[in-house]
Amino acid sequence: MTQNSRQLAFLALRTVKKGAFADVAVDKVLHQTELSAADRRLLTELVYGCVRRRRTLDALIDQLATKKTQQPPDLRTILQLGLYQLRYLNQIPPSAAVNTTVELAKQNGFSGLTGFVNGLLRQYIRSSEASPSDPLQLPDNPIERLGVLHSFPDWIVQVWLDQFGIAETERLCEYMNQPPHIDLRVNTLRSSLAQVEAAMQSAGIQVQRVPHLPQALRLPQGSGAIQKLPGFQEGWWIVQDSSAQLVGYLVDPQSGETIADACAAPGGKTMHLAELMADSGTVWACDRTPSRLKRLQQNVDRLNLKSIQIYIGDSRELPQFVGQCDRVLIDAPCSGLGTLNRHADARWRQTPETVQELSQLQREILNHTASWVKPNGILVYATCTLHPAENEFVIQDFLSKNSDWSVDRPASESAIAPFLHPEGWAKVLPHQQSMDGFFMTRLKRV
Repeated sequence: MTQNSRQLAFLALRTVKKGAFADVAVDKVLHQTELSAADRRLLTELVYGCVRRRRTLDALIDQLATKKTQQPPDLRTILQLGLYQLRYLNQIPPSAAVNTTVELAKQNGFSGLTGFVNGLLRQYIRSSEASPSDPLQLPDNPIERLGVLHSFPDWIVQVWLDQFGIAETERLCEYMNQPPHIDLRVNTLRSSLAQVEAAMQSAGIQVQRVPHLPQALRLPQGSGAIQKLPGFQEGWWIVQDSSAQLVGYLVDPQSGETIADACAAPGGKTMHLAELMADSGTVWACDRTPSRLKRLQQNVDRLNLKSIQIYIGDSRELPQFVGQCDRVLIDAPCSGLGTLNRHADARWRQTPETVQELSQLQREILNHTASWVKPNGILVYATCTLHPAENEFVIQDFLSKNSDWSVDRPASESAIAPFLHPEGWAKVLPHQQSMDGFFMTRLKRV
């Protein structure tokens, strides 16, 4: 059997439908085969694209299928691959998309249904050329319309609609279907923004600076393998989205302090705290997952940071830190609704029920780790989600039960200042600021 990029994409998608994470499925396939750079890009685009656009593609299949019987899951995956190329990949000629999809059906046990596959895809092409030109029929209900058009579950659309209104929600949905940016945070203890910028440009990589962020550089699309970029081995920088970099400035650690990062892995924010305090003092990196802390340790070694101490354990316990910390960061486990362009399958994995479970976990972590903070100390709570149940509601609930805590607004010259709301917390909206969606607030113990 020919192991071309489309066949491998089909195999990866099949494992995703059985429960594998999309990025894990793609990495596994790429490591098992030798493909050209162009084929690797096509495979990656097809898998992430079909996962991301699943609801739209399924709606098209249901509308175009002349046989209304339930298609086997593998056949539906093959149809999704064909329709994704026709609808979203302008560089692939329609005839090539149809022919390769028919071939895919033959290769995978559907020789008797090649006529059905061919007919459905050609029906899409004919409908695309007719007027109106989009074969996709949309529901009248505005929530369902956005959900089908942009491929999101209705409940996520509803959560955003309640906060942002219909026009902003549509822009947010569109943003979440674009390829994600890759940002670097320069390790100013080993290098400088100008030095990394010059090294990248010498290698033909036109990085861009990011407003408000003194250590951030944004890579252009298609910059190649991260580990091969200038300065990686030397520990000059680490990959970290701009939004996540803002969190470090909100914590604002000072040299010589004792800091705890309560949910530290994979460690980008932990290392930023160490850099901001000139690697002087102690940063306790706490997490309950040893394998993720191992990755943190590898990056600590690469960046040559000495102030970070790793501690394995559940931050809802750990009594030894009570009253010991000048500052605590809670980068709370969350639904990740602010990073759905990075994690193609998260929109289908999360549910209203998982959000409620996470909200309870977040409250438990916040309630316990608040006891780690010394009098007049600081606690920063941050998530990469855009769900009030994990953000504002968690903070409001905590403050209503703890009169010795209050929101502590950062100074007007802080990097975080442009993102502040009147309540004193910061929200980053991806479609407005072109970075991951984040919520963060700083609390002070009286």
